[in-house]
Amino acid sequence: MRRWGIVAALLMVLFLASATACNPFGGDEEEISQRLVEVVRGDLALTVSGSGNIEIADDVDLAFDIGGRIARINVEEGDNVAAGNVLAKLDTTDLELTLAQARVTLTQAETALTQAKVAVIQATLAVNSANVSLRTARHNLDEARDLYTWPPINVARDNLADAEAFLQYVLDRGLSAETLLYAQSRVDAAKTTLDAMVYSYDTEEVAIKKMEVTVAEETLALRQQSLVYAQQTVEYARQSVAYAQRSLEHSQQQLDKAIISAPFDGVVAKLHTKEGGIIPPPTLAATAIIHLIDPTTMELNAEVDEIDMPGVDLNQRAIIKVDALPDLPLEGKVTFISPLSKEEAGVVLYDVTVSTDIPQGSGLRAGMSADADIVIEERNNILLVPDRAIKQDSEGNPIVKVVVGEETEERTVVIGISDGFDTEIVEGLREGETVEVEIRTRSK
Repeated sequence: MRRWGIVAALLMVLFLASATACNPFGGDEEEISQRLVEVVRGDLALTVSGSGNIEIADDVDLAFDIGGRIARINVEEGDNVAAGNVLAKLDTTDLELTLAQARVTLTQAETALTQAKVAVIQATLAVNSANVSLRTARHNLDEARDLYTWPPINVARDNLADAEAFLQYVLDRGLSAETLLYAQSRVDAAKTTLDAMVYSYDTEEVAIKKMEVTVAEETLALRQQSLVYAQQTVEYARQSVAYAQRSLEHSQQQLDKAIISAPFDGVVAKLHTKEGGIIPPPTLAATAIIHLIDPTTMELNAEVDEIDMPGVDLNQRAIIKVDALPDLPLEGKVTFISPLSKEEAGVVLYDVTVSTDIPQGSGLRAGMSADADIVIEERNNILLVPDRAIKQDSEGNPIVKVVVGEETEERTVVIGISDGFDTEIVEGLREGETVEVEIRTRSK
């Protein structure tokens, strides 16, 4: 409950007690006196209280992720461990062998990939070389054709022209039949030579050059096929490397699952088993091996009344008071607010978690009862007067009695927050002024 709520309840009790005191049938009588109090500056906090028990914030039951025989447990109950320390290990003989084989397979696959890449380079060079050879063969063929076509053909044409001109001369002069026969034979021979050069000029050298072109074309085609095959081999080798890498990672993961390491700095609170025990796979039955706690960080799971919940928010500062350790100063912050309520003895409550760091050697233990004062509003360096100095005028405005000289005067003030003992003065008073506070006492 809020402190001012508690004070209000106490004031009600005092009021009832005073009423009893004024009973004409007997009892104490209440006397009212005045006390002067100086207006001072100070800090004021409005808090909401909740109670509960201290619990470990970080604790975990550690288990193996695979089944097997426990080969070693490296800790005992009460041991301090650091994050990353190996706490327990299964028999990993077979797993280590599988891991070694996976590494060899990966190395072989990587070597095959390197060789395949070299083969692609070599095949590419071979294709380039075959292209050069083909172009060279074609160039040589063209040169051979040029060599055996144009100059001889021109000569053959000239010879044919000369023979035809001689034949015409013989015809024009009407020379003898023998001369005409000779002239015609020259024309026939020249024409035959020219036709042979134009239509069947493939000499032996040209034929060889044509064969070289054909061989070069076939060689290029074969080397291009070899390049395609080499490129496919590289792709297959890459897939083999990827598969070998996944196999290696899987083997390493299986080996890692056979080891329990500390996830944080802490203390071994309990060992659930011993060395040599057989652990079933977690798919069959989850088997806890070690219970680890972090005693340096604890939390108070407090129950807060529904009336006080509207002012509670995450990350608010809280002062924790432990029943068994009243002199232990603890400060924390709100880290969790339950969205669900619960009811106890007709009272609606909400669970609020306050986390705190525990000083070394504090003696604080899980399960201890504690209270938390959650600071929902806080003001610093403000003007303060006791709550009992605040009165109301006939219109319900807050007033105080201020000492001026040897007299007192009522002054209207603007008040701020109150913790049930002191009230913030926003306007109407100055630091150092004196106000009158009503004191009620009992007399018999």
